[in-house]
Amino acid sequence: MSAPFSKGQSVSEYLERYESNDLLRFLTCGSVDDGKSTLIGRLLHDSGRIYEDHLRAIEAASRVHGTRGGEIDLALVVDGLKAEQEQGITIDVAWRYFATAKRSFIIADCPGHEQYTRNMATGASHCQLAITLIDARHGVSRQTRRHATIASLLGIRHVVAAVNKMDLVGWSQERFREIERDFLEVCRKIGVGDPAAIPVSALTGENVVTRGANTPWYSGSPLLELLESIPVEGQSAESPFRLPVQYVIRPTPDFRGFAGSIVSGSVKVGDRVRVLPRGVETRVRRLARSEEDGGDLVIAHAPSSVLVMLEDEVDCSRGDLIVGGGGGAKAAEAIVAHSFEADLVWMVEAPLMSGAEVLLRQGTRTTNARVVRVKHRVDVDTLESHVADTLALNDIGRVEIEAEVPLAFDPYASVQGTGAIIVIDRLTNATAGAGMIRTGDALDPHTKRAHWETMPVATLDAPHGRSLVSGKEREARWRQRPLSVLLFGKPGSGKTTAAFALERALWDLGHAAIVLDGQMLRAGLSRDLSFTDEDRSENLRRAAEIAKVLNEHGVVVIMSLVAPDPIARERTRQLVGEARYLEFDCGKVAAAAVVAAVMASLHG
Repeated sequence: MSAPFSKGQSVSEYLERYESNDLLRFLTCGSVDDGKSTLIGRLLHDSGRIYEDHLRAIEAASRVHGTRGGEIDLALVVDGLKAEQEQGITIDVAWRYFATAKRSFIIADCPGHEQYTRNMATGASHCQLAITLIDARHGVSRQTRRHATIASLLGIRHVVAAVNKMDLVGWSQERFREIERDFLEVCRKIGVGDPAAIPVSALTGENVVTRGANTPWYSGSPLLELLESIPVEGQSAESPFRLPVQYVIRPTPDFRGFAGSIVSGSVKVGDRVRVLPRGVETRVRRLARSEEDGGDLVIAHAPSSVLVMLEDEVDCSRGDLIVGGGGGAKAAEAIVAHSFEADLVWMVEAPLMSGAEVLLRQGTRTTNARVVRVKHRVDVDTLESHVADTLALNDIGRVEIEAEVPLAFDPYASVQGTGAIIVIDRLTNATAGAGMIRTGDALDPHTKRAHWETMPVATLDAPHGRSLVSGKEREARWRQRPLSVLLFGKPGSGKTTAAFALERALWDLGHAAIVLDGQMLRAGLSRDLSFTDEDRSENLRRAAEIAKVLNEHGVVVIMSLVAPDPIARERTRQLVGEARYLEFDCGKVAAAAVVAAVMASLHG
């Protein structure tokens, strides 16, 4: 490797320029044999980032273990384990560092086999961008969708598809565009914004570091140019301060410091802070550091490791969380609760069952915990959620967990360092699952959740009395069977138009019907809700409870809501009753068909 010095540039100037570069951590993932290791090897080789002695060693290993008939096999740049070289696959996460004149990089080459999904999740948890390799011959695979979903759950905002082995499909533009459409649809479903796809050949190097001659129809950047230019989100100056306490250091009676790594925000001497979960407030007296290291700090930022001394003798120990106090954005409250919901990647063969007793690692605290229930599982083929009560090996799902002690945390989307969890098998002490906290305890004032577990009381048989008008009398009076009809779909799908058309048709035939529109509810009953998944679910729940009450009084209720969560729709069916429930996806069913189906049900 030759250092790319500019003419007249000194070694110190060269080092200073590279030290000032910002850092991008990215991983490569995808199915086995898609060419992940070869792509990284090509990226390092063609950018001049492989030392000559290393290159000679790779050439020698290629003659023994290579897959190219004795020619240099660039996959061996990162496949360092003997088993990897013999099998031509990646088993463990391989980390590599390199830099260009524009940016520094840390690469995680992740294994493609399903049995090593835990290794992929570990690598992804440290990265800001994911490159998913797609074999142009096979297209988007199940493992592609699984890895993209895990990357999205872990908060990776940039996902790039390197459509590899394009030379094996004749550099077909039509094939690339087909794969690109499938990949963009996957990203849309999992909520990844601004994805990109690049046609490459890791074997020949086209569109990896330099643009290839075989893709005149591709107007985008080569992979390295994209990696150098994609924006890297840094910590905001207003990020809340979070310091999980790892050790309490007390070498003398007069010195008591709390050591750990800042996972978010910053802290300076004199700042007010709080120690959670107890909530005791004090001030920072010192940010201690030895004279050999330059003496005490005035201010420290994430991800620095610090030793904090506090003004007061507060009760603080390993596992506690020191957060900003005194108000302001940097003092944004963390959640203190026993229970929470989390998205979990299950990593062992023994399935996870509702009620399982586990060890839970959150921040620097390890405690006993119980999986209250498995709520749903993600189908990696369709990327839809399905009701489930277990998670099998490599499944991704949402669970509700209750810890033995109160924990201080943030939703993973807000602060990754306090929102990540590890589930540990109590018998083997092996890591069984990795998760991302989504919501806090229902009693916590800083979180909202859909209260599906709170079942409404039947109004005709209320605790304080029974209605003197029976359900059969109401059906005879209104000459109809009560129904709850849910019309759902994306904004602009025509669900509200269909709802009022159905109401008009029922009215003209003498039926009693009422429309509950989602936006109408948000103007009054649901004005406290936003547009998060949880709040959309809660809006549907409130509409369903009203519908149940009106059904008991003999009225047909037409609900018009976005309702994107199939789990929430299934709970709506259970709440109002199977016999009284119909639902229609207005993105797929015309209004006339809805009217016909409801009429048939009313008089069937």
